[in-house]
Amino acid sequence: MTLRDLIEGAPDVEITGLAYDNRAVTPGTLFFCVPGFKADGHDFAPDAVERGAAALVVQRPLDLGVPEVRVDDVRAAMADVAARFYGDPTRELRVVGVTGTNGKTTTTFLIRSILDAAGMQCGLLGTVTSVVGGRREEVVRTTPEAVELQGIFRRMLDAGDRAAAMEVSSHALELHRVDGVHFSARVFTNLTQDHLDFHPTMEDYYAAKRMLFEREGGASIVNVDDGYGRRLAGEIPDAITFGIESADAHYRATDVEFDTLGSRFTCRTPEGEVPVATPLPGLFNVSNALAALAAAHAHGVPLGLAAQALAGAERVPGRFEPVDEGQGFAVLVDYAHTPDSLENVLRAARAITKGRLHVVFGAGGDRDTAKRPLMGRAASDHADRAIVTSDNPRSEDPEAIVDQVMAGTHGDVEREVDRRRAIQRAIETARDGDVVVIAGKGHEQGQEFEHGRKEPFDDVTVAREALRSALGAAS
Repeated sequence: MTLRDLIEGAPDVEITGLAYDNRAVTPGTLFFCVPGFKADGHDFAPDAVERGAAALVVQRPLDLGVPEVRVDDVRAAMADVAARFYGDPTRELRVVGVTGTNGKTTTTFLIRSILDAAGMQCGLLGTVTSVVGGRREEVVRTTPEAVELQGIFRRMLDAGDRAAAMEVSSHALELHRVDGVHFSARVFTNLTQDHLDFHPTMEDYYAAKRMLFEREGGASIVNVDDGYGRRLAGEIPDAITFGIESADAHYRATDVEFDTLGSRFTCRTPEGEVPVATPLPGLFNVSNALAALAAAHAHGVPLGLAAQALAGAERVPGRFEPVDEGQGFAVLVDYAHTPDSLENVLRAARAITKGRLHVVFGAGGDRDTAKRPLMGRAASDHADRAIVTSDNPRSEDPEAIVDQVMAGTHGDVEREVDRRRAIQRAIETARDGDVVVIAGKGHEQGQEFEHGRKEPFDDVTVAREALRSALGAAS
């Protein structure tokens, strides 16, 4: 393929690959000089040329002896070129994009379960894992950069996938990573405070999410129980709505019941109603299930088949995940790391708590600082006892982060910066009928510290070890 095939009017130079990281350049590569937040790709162009880059895409001239294509926005150009280079795979692959602050991961897992059950082999792209042609792969970020993303879609098609359920982050939308993707449906789960280290205001955060629904193609499926979702549904044409509280929603859950084993409800739609049971407890998971039902139905899957598929859907790692060693109280691990998601998880846990509700949580470093006291307040408002601990402090002082979280707390609150000891303390002091929620990290397998240092740490494993130790001591 030539550069002229990829960019109209460009020189007729043979291109064998794409890269935005100079370390990935091999002879024949087209190198994109992407201006970043900490480094500028233009500064690495000489090394890319030395490694064999056949041409450069730039925002300013470099005169390094290879053809240069000058554009206004290298990131935007990269998305379009990547789609062309890989044969525009999403013209054939039916891609369901799910965006929102909370619920993206679970919703994409559920959509994949339904489409697979309906005979539409479905790939997955998200925070926890990716699935390509039925094989799981590790992920680096929620939504990959355009070069990797289009390559993954190509591999999905080649491996027999006919659909893909993907999480779409606000960063990805703002940074043009999905500009070259054709969506067969778009889903909005909710919008609550998060990522204000990246987006200046909530209005900017909403505007980034809204970008997914401003483009052509596919159904727009929106949660109208959420204030921003109701606003979005009023601003875009032909929105398909879902909700639990909203009586006018197209897909509505009634007669909702749940326990530690899952949820049961009736899904009412313009085409009739269907009973639904899922292995995922909590009102927030009922909302996620409604989104998945609506997305699948928009792809022609009958409601009855979709509901049947939900009953057999797999649990998502680190999402209200139970840790059971035969103890008389429940231990649940969840990824909740925003004030709203923490409140939702604690409300769900409260509904199944016979004794006291304990929560162990923290807040990440180098991220939105304004949410820290709000998380402290959410924990205090909805749990009987809170233990504030460390959660990926990164370059910040863990004690200082805990101080900021503690500023929003009240009532029975403890601090223990060592996350392992905090989990152990909660479990050792829990009694029969209690529920212990360990929030913030979910599926993550490490703690992040300064200078990029990452130490192995898994909340589920640590909780299981603490349970075994406590049960052993009791026996």
